[in-house]
Amino acid sequence: MSKKKDIKSKGKIVKPKSDINFPNTVSKFKVKSVLVITLLIIIALICRLAFLQFVDSSHLQALATSQQTLTETISAKRGNIYDATGEELAISYYTDKIYLNPSSIKHDNEETLAMYKKMIAQGLSDILELNYDEILNKINTSKNRFLVASDVVQEKVDELTSWKNNLESQKFENKSISTGISFEESSSRYYPYKTLASTVIGSVGADNQGLAGIEAYWDELLRGTSGKSVSLKDASQSEIVNSEQTYIAAENGYDITLSIDVNIQGIVEKYLAEAVGEYECESGIAIAMNPSTGKILAMADYPNYDCNDPFTITYMTPEVLETLSSEDKSNEIYKMWKPKAVTDLYEPGSVFKTITSSIALEEGITDTNIENDFNCTGSVYFEGEKRPITCWKVAGHGSQTLTQALENSCNPAFMELGQRIGAKTSYKYYEAFGFFNRTGIQLPGEPKSGIFYSDVNAIKPIELAVMSFGQRFTITPIQMITAVSAIANDGVLLQPQIVDKITNTDTGEVTTFDTKVVRQVLSKETADKVASMMESVVYDGTGGGVKVEGYTIGGKTGTSEPIWGSNNGYIASFVAMSPVENTKIVLLVILNNPSGKLHNGGQIAAPTASKMLSVILPYMGVESGNTDDGNNSNMNINDLY
Repeated sequence: MSKKKDIKSKGKIVKPKSDINFPNTVSKFKVKSVLVITLLIIIALICRLAFLQFVDSSHLQALATSQQTLTETISAKRGNIYDATGEELAISYYTDKIYLNPSSIKHDNEETLAMYKKMIAQGLSDILELNYDEILNKINTSKNRFLVASDVVQEKVDELTSWKNNLESQKFENKSISTGISFEESSSRYYPYKTLASTVIGSVGADNQGLAGIEAYWDELLRGTSGKSVSLKDASQSEIVNSEQTYIAAENGYDITLSIDVNIQGIVEKYLAEAVGEYECESGIAIAMNPSTGKILAMADYPNYDCNDPFTITYMTPEVLETLSSEDKSNEIYKMWKPKAVTDLYEPGSVFKTITSSIALEEGITDTNIENDFNCTGSVYFEGEKRPITCWKVAGHGSQTLTQALENSCNPAFMELGQRIGAKTSYKYYEAFGFFNRTGIQLPGEPKSGIFYSDVNAIKPIELAVMSFGQRFTITPIQMITAVSAIANDGVLLQPQIVDKITNTDTGEVTTFDTKVVRQVLSKETADKVASMMESVVYDGTGGGVKVEGYTIGGKTGTSEPIWGSNNGYIASFVAMSPVENTKIVLLVILNNPSGKLHNGGQIAAPTASKMLSVILPYMGVESGNTDDGNNSNMNINDLY
C-alpha cells in the first residue's frame, strides 16, 4: 500500500508554497510600450527625412553652397561728374580693402604659430602704417575674417602683395605659411574743387552711395552694378587653387556732365561769400541761368561745405557744436547739404513786381507809359485794418506810369494794379509761370509748389494787395529765376536744366538733354515791354547798383521779411538780365537776414550782382559797348580757386 501511494503522489501537480521570482521576465505592457516608442521614433525620423528631402532641400543646398564657395564682390567704378567745359567735379579711383582670416594661419606647434602671427602683424603694421598691437590682438582674438584697412592706394597694395608672396614662398619646419591676407578692390570718391558747387554736386557715404545733390538724385546711374567672383574654398575658408571659378564683370556707373560752368560758378561763389561777410548776412543764394536754353550756368549757396568732408559743419564754431545733441548735429548736416536754391521757400518781395507787370500788360489792363495811371500818396488803408500799408517813400511818389512805378518800386501803385487784375486772373498766371508746380530740375528736395492762399475765392483785398508786390506767399529761388527767364526768352517758359548729358562709360553711348519748352506764358510783345521797363529800373530807378559799364542790364530790386512776416530779418534780393536784347544770362542774388546797416536789395544785392556780371559777361564773350568792360573784367579766372 505504501508503494502505491508513493506512485500516485508522483503524478500529482504540486503547487509551491510561496511565489517564485523570475528577474529576467519582461511584462507584456513594457514590451508594447517599447515597441510603440520605437515605432514613433522611426515615424518621426521618416517625417524629418521627408521634410529635409522635399521641403527644406533648397535651403540646405543653398547653405551647403555658401559654405563651400568663396564669393568676392567686384566693385563697380562710380561714374564721374563733369562741368560744361569738361572739368572734373567728382572722380572715382580704385583702392583696395585688406582683409585677414586668422583661421587660415595654422601650425601644430603653438610657439611657431605665435611667431607666424607676430610676423604677419608686423608686416601689416609696417606697410600700412597701422598699430602693431591692435592688429596682433585682432589676429589672436578673431575667429572670422576681418577688415584690416580700407581705401588702400595701389602703391601700398603692390608693396603688401610683394611682401605677402615672399613670406608665403618661404618654408618654416618644412611648412609654408598661409598669411590669410586677401584683397578686395573698391572705388573711392574725390572732389578736386572741394567746396565749389558743393550743394549741387553733393557727396557719397562710406558705402559709395550718394548722400545729397547730384550724387543722390542720380545715384542709380552713377553707382553702376557690382560684379562678383565665385570660387571653391576649403575648410579654412581659403580659396582652392586651380578650382573652377565664375567671374561676372562689374558694370561701371555712367558719367554725368552738368550745365554748370566752373568759371561762372567760381565767380558767383566768390562774390556771394564776400557779400555775406560784408553785409553780415546769415546766408546767401545765387543762380545764373541761360534763358534761351534753361541751362543753369551756376548755382551757389553760402555757407557751403567740402564735398570730401561732408560731415564737418563749416558754419559753426567747435564751442557751439559741443552744445548740440547728436540729433541736432544731424539736422544741421542735412541742412548744410541741401541745394537751397531748389529746396527753400522764401518771400520774393518786389522782384515779383516783374510778374505782376507782365500779367497786367498781357491782359491789356494797362500799358507801360500811360500818364497819371497811378497815384501814390505814401500809404493805403484797407477796411478792417488798423494800420495802412506804406510806401518806402513816406511822402509818396505822386502820379506815375507803370514804368515809373516799377522804377520806383512803389508798393501803393502795385497794390492798385493787383486790385485791377483780380485774384483769379493772378492765380491763372501764377500757374502758367510755374509757381504751383515743381520746376522739374534734376536735383533732390524740390517742394511740390510754393505756398499760396488755398481758396482763391476767399482772398481778401489786403491779401491780394500784398501779393502784388511779392509778400505773404512763398516760392523757391529756382521758380523765381525760371519765371523771369521766361520774360527774357520772349515769354516762353522753359524747364530749368542742370544736367547736360550722361555717358555710358562701358559703351560710350551719350544721352543728351534737349531744351524742354513748358508753355508760352506771355506774348513776345509783352515780354519785350517788361524787359524794357527792367532796363529803366537799372538806369533810372532803384536798380542802379547793378550797372556794368559797356553792357545793357535789366533788373529789379527786392526787399522782404522772411516767411509770413516773422521777425527774423530782411531778405534782400536782385534779379538781372543781360544783355537786355538777346539775353545770355539771368542772375538772381538773395542775401538772407543782413544784420549790418544796409538791408535793401538795391543797397546790397544789386552791387553784388554787378560784381558778378562784370566778370561773367566778358568771360562769356558778350560784346561790350565800350573798350573798358568794367573794373573786374581783367580778373584771371584761375585766381578764383
